[in-house]
Amino acid sequence: MADTAQYLTLGIDQELFGIDIRNVREILDMRPISKLPHAPDFLLGMIDVRGAGYPIVDLRTKLGLPRAEPTDATRIIILDVPVNGRTMGVGFVADRVFEVTGLDQDLTEPAPDVGGRWKSAYIAGIGRKSEAFIVIFDLAQLMASDAIAEFADPQSQAA
Repeated sequence: MADTAQYLTLGIDQELFGIDIRNVREILDMRPISKLPHAPDFLLGMIDVRGAGYPIVDLRTKLGLPRAEPTDATRIIILDVPVNGRTMGVGFVADRVFEVTGLDQDLTEPAPDVGGRWKSAYIAGIGRKSEAFIVIFDLAQLMASDAIAEFADPQSQAA
């Protein structure tokens, strides 16, 4: 029997992405985001969730896509993300969130390094769900080079 991992699938632009469900804390409707001075382009600002502050990353900007106005389908995904050797609570804005789906680990392929649209360092692999390909984020790599830790509230840090 093949190992199956559970992924939250989300849409950004026309692409389908997956985030390991073990990293997902909760999914929120879009809400006002407090801007931060001198924040990097991809960092939209902060939100408060039950008394803890979370930096909010625009995945579109992070992936080199143009910003888009939020729609009724836009969601904020609160994640536990490994940043510089510790786990931090970070919110990612996605155009839409679809479902939690199981992907067969044996059928997950490494990211092809063909100079494609996405930086392959951000990609843990490519999964397949029927006819669709799901690009699986490597959250540690996606956040590795960023100074996002300085914007995090200590209360949002996981123990």
